Amino acid sequence: MFINCKGNLIDLSKPKVMGIINITPDSFFSGSRSVSEKEILMASEKMLNEGADFLDLGAYSSRPGADDISAEEELKRMLPSIESILKNFPKAIISIDTFRAKVAEKSLEAGAAMINDISAGKLDENMMKTIAQYQVPYIMMHMKGTPQNMKDLNQYHDLLGDILFYFSERIKAAREHGINDLIIDPGFGFAKNIEQNYELLSKLELFKNLELPLLAGISRKSMIWKKLGITPEEALNGTTVLNSIALTKGANILRVHDVRESVESIKLTRELIN
Repeated sequence: MFINCKGNLIDLSKPKVMGIINITPDSFFSGSRSVSEKEILMASEKMLNEGADFLDLGAYSSRPGADDISAEEELKRMLPSIESILKNFPKAIISIDTFRAKVAEKSLEAGAAMINDISAGKLDENMMKTIAQYQVPYIMMHMKGTPQNMKDLNQYHDLLGDILFYFSERIKAAREHGINDLIIDPGFGFAKNIEQNYELLSKLELFKNLELPLLAGISRKSMIWKKLGITPEEALNGTTVLNSIALTKGANILRVHDVRESVESIKLTRELIN
């Protein structure tokens, strides 16, 4: 199971770690916010040294109820960050967390290697066309609505069935555009309440039926800290527990705030899986 990142074939049969760097002032976990160039470079260096395979840059906060910003503001935050990281760490593989085709295109031209789209192309009709043009790996997440209203859209006829059907449609659309490398993300916390998130995790192995790499983005989310009665800042232990469960159920990529702990989870759980 390989993906092609700027000519480098990456084998996802061994799980990989994607480190989160939020170039925003309002992401839900304060520890992931890196606004200045110095902070961004420090976060990148730390994650790469700890074993991150990818750096996922987000300049638009997609937490529930976050403020909407323009594509111009998103690019103003994003492009200097890509340039700075690649200047200092030229081998870094950068993923761009955006649902806007214009941001994706400009970021890929600046040297990014993949696109992570919370809407799987549903919020910008030009996104899949852009991905096909550049032929980069495309992460498609499940979400209903927008970050501004998704928390009110967690009604399902059949949670797992509805999400699997959603992906079957999105995969078909991507293939029709000629996109080769696809990764699916079931979207923990996006248009799902806490109970639904745990149902999703408990049946995560069902997504392997889609025969595509699977990304799990659970890190420090409310399904952990609300359940434990703590804060996102205190949710590392819970994150590690749930990431380990996701790995045993087939996750190929862990998208996380804490790289070292996730690398250790992969090393240990592989002793059980292999």
